[in-house]
Amino acid sequence: MLRLTWIQPEDLLGHELHQAAQDGREPGAIARRWRAAGGHEAPLRAGASPTPASPYLRILAKDLLDELADLPGTLADHEPTSLRKIKARCPHWPAAVAEGGHSGTSQAPGRATRPRETPTQAGLEAAWLGRAVGCLLGKPVEKLPLQGIRDLARATDNWPLHTWFTARGVPAELLHTYPWNRRSAPTSLAENIDGMPEDDDLNFPLLNILLLQRHGRTFTTTDVARLWLDELPAGRTFTAERIAYRNLLTGIEPPRTARHRNPFREWIGALIRADVHGWTNAGDPAAAAEQAHRDATLTHTANGVYAAMFTAATIAEAATGASDAHACLRTGLTVVPPASRLARAIRHAVQLAGTTADFDTVVDELHTTHSAYHWVHAVPNTALIAAALTHADGDFTGSICRAVSGGLDTDSNGATAGSIAGLLAGAPGALPDRWTSPLKNRLATSIADFNGIGFDMLAHLTHRETRRP
Repeated sequence: MLRLTWIQPEDLLGHELHQAAQDGREPGAIARRWRAAGGHEAPLRAGASPTPASPYLRILAKDLLDELADLPGTLADHEPTSLRKIKARCPHWPAAVAEGGHSGTSQAPGRATRPRETPTQAGLEAAWLGRAVGCLLGKPVEKLPLQGIRDLARATDNWPLHTWFTARGVPAELLHTYPWNRRSAPTSLAENIDGMPEDDDLNFPLLNILLLQRHGRTFTTTDVARLWLDELPAGRTFTAERIAYRNLLTGIEPPRTARHRNPFREWIGALIRADVHGWTNAGDPAAAAEQAHRDATLTHTANGVYAAMFTAATIAEAATGASDAHACLRTGLTVVPPASRLARAIRHAVQLAGTTADFDTVVDELHTTHSAYHWVHAVPNTALIAAALTHADGDFTGSICRAVSGGLDTDSNGATAGSIAGLLAGAPGALPDRWTSPLKNRLATSIADFNGIGFDMLAHLTHRETRRP
C-alpha cells in the first residue's frame, strides 16, 4: 500500500502535538483524546507510519489538527512571523546599502548606510561547490543516530571525520545495525561518487536562481508559489514544503499555506532555500534577510523563518570577503529576535563551540539541550551549523566535517556549512581537490533545464543576478 511521507493526517497529528508543546500551547487534552481513540505517536525518523489509520482515525486527526491550530500560545509576542514585528524586536537590525543599492526601503530613518558589494564569480563558484560537497558528505548517513555515524566512521579510520564515508572495510554486522541511507548510498559513498546527484538542498537554490531571473529582487511569496507549481515536482518536496504544495493545490493561498495543518513549519526547509538570497546581496544582510523572509513564509513561521533569515544574512556578510566566520555569524544574529528560541540556541552553540576543545563534547551537549526537538527541526540544526563554523574557525574541511559529524539533518547541515565556508575560502582552487574532483563539475536535477549543469556556469548565473538593480 502506498504510504505518502510527510502528509498522512494521522502522522501529522503527532508532530503537531510536539509543535504545540514547543511553541507555548497546551495540547494535553487533545493528546489524551487522540491516544484514547487509538492514535499513535509521530514517526520518530521516517515520514510516515508503517500502516494506515482507520477512516475514523484519519477524520479525527484532521479535526484535532484544526483544534490545535486554534489553541492560544504563550510565545507569539517573542516569536512573531510578520517582518515588521521581527524588525521591531531586533535592536541591531543591519544598516541598509548606500543609495543605489536595493534595500533602502528596509531601513529606519536616521540609520547609517553601508556600501553595496559585488562578490567575485570565483567566490560564488566556491560557495556552490561547497554546498554540493557538504551535502554529498552528509547524504549516506542522513537519518542515522549520532552513535551510528561515529561507529561507521571509526570503522574506516575516518574519525574525527575528515573525508568521504565508505563501505569498504566496514563490518557487516555494523552495517546491519546502522544501514546507510538507502536512496543515497549508491551515489554518495566514496566508491560510488560520479558527479553531484540530485538533492533538495541543491534543487531549491536552483529554483531561487529562476525566481530572481523571472521576478527580480522584488519577487513576492506568491511568485515563489507559482514558480514551484510550474517547475518543482511534488515528489521532490518534503516536510513543510510538501504540506504547502498540497495546500496550494487545494486553493489555500500564502501565507496560510505555512500554517494550515502544517506541523513542520519550524523545521529546516526554509533554511536550505536561503543561500541565493545571501549570495546576491553581498554586504546587505538586511536585504538578504528580507528576501529570505518572503521566500520562507510560503512554508514556515517563526523560528523556521528566522533560520532562513539568519542564514541569508550570514552569507551576505561572508560574500563581502571582508569578514571571518565569527563576524558573519554575529551579523546573522542581528536579524533574529533575541528572545526567540533560535537566537538563544545559536548564542549557546557559539559560546559552547568557542570554549570547548573537543567537538564531540560540543555535539553531545547540543543533542542533550535540544533533545525535545525532531532531528529536522530548525532550532537544533541551525545551532549545530553555527557551532561547526565557530569550532572550525570557518575552515572548509573542518566546517563541513563537524556539521555532518554532529548528526541531525546531516546533508542539509553539511550543505549550509559548506556554502558559507566555501564562500569564505574565496575560490574553487582554495577547496581541497579530494572534495571537488569527484563532483566532476556536474549537477543532476529535475529542475527546469539545469540537469547536468556545471558549478562554474551556476556561479556565472548567480553573479549575473548580483548586478540586477
